[in-house]
Amino acid sequence: MSRDFSDDNDPFQLFSTWLRDAEAGEPNDPNAMALATVDSDGLPDLRMVLLKGHDQQGFVFYTNAESAKGRELTANPQAALLFHWKSLRRQVRVRGPVVAVSDAESDDYFASRPRGSQIGAWASRQSAALESRFALEKAVARYTAKFGLGAIPRPPHWHGFRIVPLAIEFWHDRPFRLHDRIRFSRGTKDAPWSKDRLYP
Repeated sequence: MSRDFSDDNDPFQLFSTWLRDAEAGEPNDPNAMALATVDSDGLPDLRMVLLKGHDQQGFVFYTNAESAKGRELTANPQAALLFHWKSLRRQVRVRGPVVAVSDAESDDYFASRPRGSQIGAWASRQSAALESRFALEKAVARYTAKFGLGAIPRPPHWHGFRIVPLAIEFWHDRPFRLHDRIRFSRGTKDAPWSKDRLYP
């Protein structure tokens, strides 16, 4: 029987432990997470993104702010995340408000990306209608020529978002669907966490 994680009192430390376990055992993209937003009609939207940083302030990912998710987060800065590690039979749910990361953080992360990904951030009008694959390849070629061999600056429309959690729920599979669920919640980002065990 695995250790009873309900003894943990710091959700960020518990998440870090689970993520390390996923990095050791999950075969593909252990930092993949489903990101849920809502559009202007209140209709939910969902897609997979990659976690690129986490600490006591929250969970960070990067994207084109002019994409569908970027526009939705700008109009309604709240989101939910789901990490599902099938090989570990675990999942983590996160909900909370969203803030933009600093320009310095975005610049640092963009500079760490592969050159091809940097070019792609300039070439792709993410979520806009694309007339043909050739049009995308042509844009990639244009920006490749424009930047040559020099450093590629971060596009002004590309930056990071941080989900500041007000609720983090940890779920672990158990036999007969009698799963373990522990929810940490707080009223504001500066409030202390409360912890509840939930029925499966």
